[in-house]
Amino acid sequence: MQRARAAYVTSMTNFLGAVLFVLMVGVLGVLGAGIYGMARGGDPARSNRLMRWRVILQGAAILVFVLLLMSRG
Repeated sequence: MQRARAAYVTSMTNFLGAVLFVLMVGVLGVLGAGIYGMARGGDPARSNRLMRWRVILQGAAILVFVLLLMSRG
């Protein structure tokens, strides 16, 4: 029973780590697109939409990070 729990925790930790990595790359991509658009003097509505996505992705990344920390405890 203990071995099955350890295997589950390990696989869940690996999965959450991968999800966290994807979310962080997404945040970086949206942030880069927003900075590029701001430097170009682009559409303010697009900039607002990118900022909204950045906040959503950052919130999801923080949530996954907390879950990852809880799974190691």
